[in-house]
Amino acid sequence: MATPKALITGASTGIGAVYADRLARRGYDLILVARDRERLQALAERLQAETGRRVEVCRADLLERDDLLRVERLLLDDPDIAWLVNNAGIAGSGAFSAADPDKLEAIVDLNVRALTRLAAAAARRFASRGGGAIVNLGSVVALMPESFEAVYLASKAYVLALSQAMHQELSQYGVRVQAVLPGVTRTEIWERSGMSVDALPAAMVMEAGDMVDAALAGFDLGEVVTIPSLPDIADWERYTQARLQLKPGLSLSRPAARYTTPAG
Repeated sequence: MATPKALITGASTGIGAVYADRLARRGYDLILVARDRERLQALAERLQAETGRRVEVCRADLLERDDLLRVERLLLDDPDIAWLVNNAGIAGSGAFSAADPDKLEAIVDLNVRALTRLAAAAARRFASRGGGAIVNLGSVVALMPESFEAVYLASKAYVLALSQAMHQELSQYGVRVQAVLPGVTRTEIWERSGMSVDALPAAMVMEAGDMVDAALAGFDLGEVVTIPSLPDIADWERYTQARLQLKPGLSLSRPAARYTTPAG
């Protein structure tokens, strides 16, 4: 049997590069996708030397349609791909009322459109053969709409909802779906967004290696949603239960009484 492969987007640095390292050490061959060919090649050479795994480099800008479709085609055509790590993303739009519309569009295109197309391709391929894993990198800001830039956090709320819905559909086919919601993680996304992670309290900032190790531990535990820094999983379970308790009242034939009773 061929060695299974993991395809990782945003793989040249940070979280993506750590996923590449960890999955290679778990026995996967790799397809590394990012814009920076030089960094990708250096990472590929190091991982091949250290792990003996086969590492392919795919230089692609997922904001460019032709590049995105080329990576999508890889997922559909390569029967050995068993993992997709949807990690590529951007942030840093500033105040919504003053934001550059082109920057807002780029965030949606990469964090939502590209992630969705690649997840859909992997889902189709993995479901047809009865197995595989799709890991979508979100953010804890999905749970805190009062606390961060509007379009970035909305894109990560989308990733969370998409992943949960994917799990509901794909688990019957043996496909694992995991949403990873990191808090502040030390990566280059901060510099690229014009922000400094060092301006934040050190107690809030997790190293990328620790974050990915926790995410993989969560995957091994069977978690659909992994929040690497959350001390007590019972807090997430209570949050989920409270959300589910709303379900019986969310779609009824008549408006709630508070909307039909005249104000006193």
